Amino acid sequence: QVQLVESGGGLVQAGGSLRLSCAASGRTFSNYAMGWFRQAPGKEREFVAAISRSGGITYYPDSVQGRFTISRDNAKNTVYLQMNSLKPEDTAVYYCAARFGPYSSSNKFDYWGQGTQVTVSS
Repeated sequence: QVQLVESGGGLVQAGGSLRLSCAASGRTFSNYAMGWFRQAPGKEREFVAAISRSGGITYYPDSVQGRFTISRDNAKNTVYLQMNSLKPEDTAVYYCAARFGPYSSSNKFDYWGQGTQVTVSS
C-alpha cells in the first residue's frame, strides 16, 4: 500500500506560479512511476504529467507542455509539479498518483492521493 498526500494548492492570479508537492509513504518510492492528474467541476479527469521511476523521463500533454514541470526526489519520497504561466482553465483539483513499475501511456495508476485545489483567477 502506498499513501500519497498532496500539498501546495491555492489561489493564484493568471500568469502566476504554484508548486505542488506529493509526499509518498508505505513502499519503496523509487519502484513507482508517478503522475499528476486534474479534474475540474463537470469534467473528466485529465492527465497532466508523469515521471519515470528514476526521474529521467517525463511526459506531458500538449495542454501543459512548456508550462508545467514534473520532478521527483527519491531520497525524500516526494514528487513535485511546478506550474508556471497559469491560466484560468488550469483551475481544478490536482491529484498525485503512483504506479508500480514503469510508466505506461495507458495512464493506469495504482494509488491516488486525496487531491489539492488549484484556483487560477483571471
